[in-house]
Amino acid sequence: MRKDITNREDIFLLVSLFYEKIKINKDIGHFFHTNIKDWDSHINKITNFWESGLFFVSTYSGRPAKAHIKVDTENNNEIDEMSFGVWLNLWFETIDENFEGEIAERAKYNARKMATHLHLKIFSARQK
Repeated sequence: MRKDITNREDIFLLVSLFYEKIKINKDIGHFFHTNIKDWDSHINKITNFWESGLFFVSTYSGRPAKAHIKVDTENNNEIDEMSFGVWLNLWFETIDENFEGEIAERAKYNARKMATHLHLKIFSARQK
């Protein structure tokens, strides 16, 4: 029986399992491997991001759009809508394998919004 995401430990588990999938993904894994030098630190930062967004607490500080634009630039503008589709599918798959409920659905909804926002920011930055 799957349960809902209820605390930071659940988010940490979700993020950790998700990145295990990312690391071996042939389509988008290289974006992460070339830019993340300290996986533990990155997973903690992303756990903070999702904890802030799902539970409305102030554990995250950062500029995701700026970071993603930098990754895109360093990868010859290779991040595209398919990249975000793969990312979303892996995120949804990880949620569905481990959780169900209101917060789990919010994590999917927030991911959709974030993917759209970041894709638009990346595309816009290329036009400058």
